[in-house]
Amino acid sequence: MNTPEPHFLLSSETNRIVGLGRWRFVLRTADGSTRFEAADVEPDVWGERLDLLTVVRGLESLDQPSRVTLIGCTRYVEQGIQFGLSEWRDNGWRWEYFGQMAPVRDADLWQRMDRILQVHKVDCGQRRFDAGEELLAGPHWDLAKKGESWGDRIVGANWLKCYAPMFAAWGAVLLVATVRWWRQLSVVGSSFILHRS
Repeated sequence: MNTPEPHFLLSSETNRIVGLGRWRFVLRTADGSTRFEAADVEPDVWGERLDLLTVVRGLESLDQPSRVTLIGCTRYVEQGIQFGLSEWRDNGWRWEYFGQMAPVRDADLWQRMDRILQVHKVDCGQRRFDAGEELLAGPHWDLAKKGESWGDRIVGANWLKCYAPMFAAWGAVLLVATVRWWRQLSVVGSSFILHRS
């Protein structure tokens, strides 16, 4: 009798600050009954390499062949899995770059990912599950599992923290536009006065 492969949801997050290297992944069964979480710091790893490393570690933590849906994976990881791996493997972990074959960046991690995909079925497309399962794809999955919506989180005490960078950017753009407009108005006004006299 064949038992179906278990289905897991893997969400990962990393700190994008250079040199900090914090990573965390949460692995859950699709029905939410089982949860495994791991986090650590890799001081000399950051950016896309850290994103890939986090997903690889999450997938390597599974002890049996499984179906895994990556929740909110980065574009780098998604495109590597969907479009790059088979070509890179066939070309000896090299890819064509401006007419020359260059080594694949993070080839050691992509080779680990290639071995993982021989065991697990991984899907990194954005998904929305049936309303009965109450799961959401993307970074708000944890909020949905707790019964919170993204709007509820922002309306709470952290709304200013969420929107402060956006308000600062809009303010800076508005200030620059106002200064430019005022300078143009000054130039037009002074040239009008010079022409009248």
